[in-house]
Order: sequence, then C-alpha cells, then structure tokens
Amino acid sequence: MTNNQVQTTGSSGDSRSVETTTSGSQVTRRQVLAGMAAGAALAFPTIVPARALGREGAVPPSEKINLGVIGIGPRCTYVLTSMLALEDVRCAAIADVQKSRREAGKTLVDKLAGNSDCMLYRDLREMIARKDIDAVIVATGDRWHTPASILAAEAGKDVYCEKPCGLSIKNVQDLAAAMKRTGRIFQAGTQRRSVPQFQSAVELARSGKIGKLDTLHASVYMPELGNTWLPGEPTPPVDVCDWNVWLGPCPWRPYNSAYVAGKWRGQYDFESGARLLDWGAHTVDQCQWANSADGTTPIEFEPSPIGITCRYANGVKLFLDFLKTPFGDRSPNWNTKLGLCPVKFVGSEGSVEVGDDGIEMKLGGVAASTEKIRKTRGIDAQLHARNFFDCVRSRKPTITNPDVMLYSHITSFAASFSWILGRKLTYDPVKHEFVNDAEANSLRSRPERNCWA
Repeated sequence: MTNNQVQTTGSSGDSRSVETTTSGSQVTRRQVLAGMAAGAALAFPTIVPARALGREGAVPPSEKINLGVIGIGPRCTYVLTSMLALEDVRCAAIADVQKSRREAGKTLVDKLAGNSDCMLYRDLREMIARKDIDAVIVATGDRWHTPASILAAEAGKDVYCEKPCGLSIKNVQDLAAAMKRTGRIFQAGTQRRSVPQFQSAVELARSGKIGKLDTLHASVYMPELGNTWLPGEPTPPVDVCDWNVWLGPCPWRPYNSAYVAGKWRGQYDFESGARLLDWGAHTVDQCQWANSADGTTPIEFEPSPIGITCRYANGVKLFLDFLKTPFGDRSPNWNTKLGLCPVKFVGSEGSVEVGDDGIEMKLGGVAASTEKIRKTRGIDAQLHARNFFDCVRSRKPTITNPDVMLYSHITSFAASFSWILGRKLTYDPVKHEFVNDAEANSLRSRPERNCWA
C-alpha cells in the first residue's frame, strides 16, 4: 500500500484502498462511505447510539466485566444486586443445581439488565469453560466455596467468594495456594473491611488513640455440633435439584427438601467450624486487622462456657464472645447496641466498639467524640465489590486477599476446635499445626467425596 492510500475493510472482509489527495490529506469521510456503499453493503450501522460508545457516562459493553454466578440464594441475590448497580459489570451467566433458583436468578438479572442475555447452567464447569466469563461470585453453601473457587481459578477466572471460604483449615490453605498458583484475583466476602465505620474503628485501634492494645472482642454464634439427619424424602429429578452435586464434597445422606431450603445450617457436615465461622469470619477478621495480625494467628486457644480466649505472640488477647442468638441474649460480658457483627477493641487508655449500626469510642470510661464517619450498613457489599472489580482491572491484591482470608479463617477454625475438644490448644502459625496434639491436628482436614470429577 502506497503512502497516498488508506486501507479499509468491506463487509466481506476484503481490503479496499481509498485514494487520498495529492497533498496527502485524506478525502472526506462522506466520500469514503459513499465509495464503500457503492461496492457492498456496510457491515456496521450508520448511526451508533451514544451509550454503546461509552458516551453519556455509560460504560461500553466491550469494557464491562462479564460476571458468572455460582450458586444463587438469598445472600447472593443481595450481593449480586449490589454488583449489578456498578456501571462496568454485567452478569453473563448463572450456575446452580436447583432449577427454581437458577430461574429466579435469571428473572432478577434480566430485569436489571433490560434484556434476556443471562444464560443458565446446572453444571458450574460448563459455565466457567466459557472464554467470555472474566470473574465469578461463589455464593453456594459453605461446602462448595473452596472447590468451586479453585475450579474457577484454574479456568482463568477471578473469584469473589462468600464466607466462610472453606469447611476446614486444609480447604482454605488449598484455596490460598490455588489463587497464588493461578495468579487470579481473589476477594473473600468479608465485606466489613470495606465499610467506613469498621475501617475507622480499626484505625483508632492501630493509631494508639486508645493506648496500647490489650484485648479484642469478637462476637460469634454459640457453636453448634449438629449431627442429626432429617428423614429421607424422594430425590427429585436431577434437573430440578442435582442432590449429588448439591452435597458436593460432603458425606452422603438422604435428600430432604429442608436442607436445600437452608436447614443445612448447624449441621457439622455442611457448615464451617461448628457454626463459629458464620459470624467469626467477619468479626475475627476485624480483630486480626486491628492487631496488625493479617499474616499470623493466635498461639493459644482456651474455651469457656461464655467464649474462647485466644492469645497472640505479642501478648494481645482475643476473646470470642458467644451469642445465643444474633439479635440478643448476649453473653454476660457483652453489651453493645451498635448492631450486628459487633467487635470491641480495648486499649490501655480506652476502647472503641463498632457494629453494623454505628461506632463509639470511650476514653477513661467516658464516651468521647470521634470524627464524623460516613456510616454504611455492614451488610452492604457494594464498596467491597467495587474494590474487587477495581482489582480485577488493576491486578492488584484486594482488601481481603488470599493471605488475609487464610489467617483469619485459621484463627476461627482453631478456636472452634478448642471448643469441640473442650481443652486448651497451642498452635504454631508458621508450621500450621497444633503442638503435641494429634487429635486437634486431625480436625484440620475432612474426608471428602469427589463427586464432580
């Protein structure tokens, strides 16, 4: 092609040369289009909506992150709605073993998107095999969080995983290792790290404004070791509910519709850390952060009727306060009205308490004013999702990256094991093992079925 020619492509894919003027300036766009139209029909519309080009503040479709959903229940519905409020995210597909949930998810997504493009899958492997899926949200029950996240990462997808992120210490170790091995971006769904009042409470604790840290309080559910089986019911057709895959790595038991409706909670086979991680994945995570302990765990765990006392190598204590219910009946030494998932950081000069509904700092036992804080409900995941998708683009670690997730989860698991065994445990956070305690070490992993291989 000479310097006085411009190459274009017609609708049939053939190259065309358009003459320029002898001065080197190109002929007008009108002349080019007219010449092309004479030879063949144009392959693109003559009028392109401004929104499709990313004007008027819109993000063009080619720049949006394509999200796949693995497991869509009540929590996922809430988080996904927050994610889809972001201009640069679209939901391309949903995978769920329950037909009713798949279809309800599509109804939601199609309504928000204003189209019917969202595709449905029963088998998550078919969805993550799609090359156009950039990232996934894993929001199944606890049992599937680790295997689904690893499968997605190995398929080249970035992962936002709801908590707790695994059923065992080995699970979360395998998950963290997989994310590092594959180079994928990972965000644990412990969204309170992205909520302003929790961030401010941690800053007050770490800045020395309440003096030297002494004790951290994390509210957790009263642990529960449920091992009862509901009576068996006729197993539904696979397309209605794939019971074998619903169970995932868990031991086999007969189908009961109550399990798939949420009654799996409280059952040790299905839940992480005897229920302790349900809130502990949030509250222990906040305490780890306040103690600058994201790369370690406490070294001692000792249970009592009202909670579990843990001690870090730096001398700071972490107390897990048992709550009989999430909305009241708190243990005798816990009295906060600051909302759900409360934590309390106590220093030599004062304390700071924070929950989903607010924050309060006390100095010398007297309430002290703090800077004005933009309060966001702790259940709101949009800021956390924004951090995840920003990191998907930048390839920088998220605020709850694999290491953050790993050590806060191990801390919670180790505390639950001390309660299960009813004795004090000593843990080595470097070797990741309990000291001179074979029984405790046996709890670090669980037997698993490989039903999806």
